[in-house]
Parts: sequence; structure tokens; C-alpha cells
Amino acid sequence: MFFLLSKTLWYILAPINALLLATIVAAALSRRFSSARKIAISTGCLLLVIGILPIGVALMRPLEDRFPRPPADLAAPAGVIVLGGAIDGDISQARGIATLGEGAGRVTEAVILARRYPAARIVYSGGRAALVGSGPAEAVVGKALLVQLGVDPARIEIETRSRDTDENARFTREIASPKAGETWVLVTSAFHMPRAVGAFRRAGFTVVADPVDYRTAGDSQDWRLNRELVAGLGDFGMAVHEWVGLIVYRLSGKSDDLIPGP
Repeated sequence: MFFLLSKTLWYILAPINALLLATIVAAALSRRFSSARKIAISTGCLLLVIGILPIGVALMRPLEDRFPRPPADLAAPAGVIVLGGAIDGDISQARGIATLGEGAGRVTEAVILARRYPAARIVYSGGRAALVGSGPAEAVVGKALLVQLGVDPARIEIETRSRDTDENARFTREIASPKAGETWVLVTSAFHMPRAVGAFRRAGFTVVADPVDYRTAGDSQDWRLNRELVAGLGDFGMAVHEWVGLIVYRLSGKSDDLIPGP
């Protein structure tokens, strides 16, 4: 029920969707109501401001800066956990080839770590996170891709039931069965790492963060105006989604901290 509500409500309440809908409805009613014209102009201008100014980056950067990269001298871990979100299952099934999206860094980092730590277990966690569609669980496609990239299939375990970060954590813990003193590395997008670590800690699974797939540069470049309106709107929507996720996870008891840190 939590998964269904979260997906459904976000489609309705996502700020960019809401602003676009308000602009369209207000514009349609502007001939009959003067106030509607003002609303259409206001929401349209707000969309332009969000798209042009680095507001999304400003919201994204503190999330991406929250966890540092793991040290170069990190002791060989018992295992590496790769969270789903890098592969489009429906397109992969339709085209017959693994199709990577914006989270591709999760997969490439998994291959790097698999080669660096040849004795480590690799757990790919990812079911179907979409409300519609009939494609395979992401972990199934992900394992096949890792094998094609040279990772020994005997090392790869998959978790195919999870639909969100909370389930990633709980179901992966069941598979990994971490022992006291073991080191496990968690790979996911940098902006998503705080919520992911919070969920894993809540599940009783201590992990070492390995953030990848950065959206921000971490320096003065971040404060430049966006070259593309769509990119600015996308960054804003993604950042707001993650901040809302952090709040919801804290309020629902899926994380013990609002913004988990090192």
C-alpha cells in the first residue's frame, strides 16, 4: 500500500506536474476569468525561473555532498550492493539489450569494484518499480549485463522483489546475511545515498557508502544558469522528490534520521 500511494500521489503532487497543470488550466480559463490569466502568467513565469536558475542543483548538492567517496585504502569488503535504478526494464525487454539510463554509474562502479575485490560477493537489488509494464525485474537484466562485462556469474546474487529503497534494504539484508565485522559497500547515485543509507541502517545493515552518478560538480560551476530549460526542471523535480522521500521515510519510521550522514 505504501508503494502504491507513494507512486500515485507523486504523479499528482510532483511540483513540475502541478505547475504545468495549473498553467494549462488557468490559460484555458483566462478568457472567462481575469484571475485565471494572472495565475497562468505566474505559474508560467515560475516554471521559467525554476528551469533557468540553478535551483535544482542547489537542492541536489547538499545530498550529493553528504557522503564522501570511500577511501582508496578501503579493506577488501565481504560484498558489494548495487541498487537498481540504472536500467529500463521495459525498453531492455522490447529491444533485447540492456538499456542504461541516468543511473548508469551504478553498474560501471559495480564492475570496477568486482575487479578490484575479486573475492567480494556482488548483490544486485532491484525489482520492478513501475506501476505498469511487464518487463523483468531490473536485477535480472542487471546480472546479465554484469556477466557480459566480465563479472563471474557465480559471484552475483540478485534480489528481485524490491520496489523502493526501503524494500531494497530489507530484502537485501535477507540475502546478504551480513556477519559481525564484515564490510559491505553500498553503490547508488550520490543524491540518493542519504536515504539509502538511512534505510539500510534501519534494516540493521551497516554499509560503507560509495556514491556515484553525480549531478553536481561540487564547485562554482554549479551556480551557472541552466543552458536547457528542461534540464533545470528535471534537476528540480528529482531533487524535490528526494527531499520529500527523506521526510516521508523519517515520518514513517523507515529511517531513524531525517538526513542520514557518515
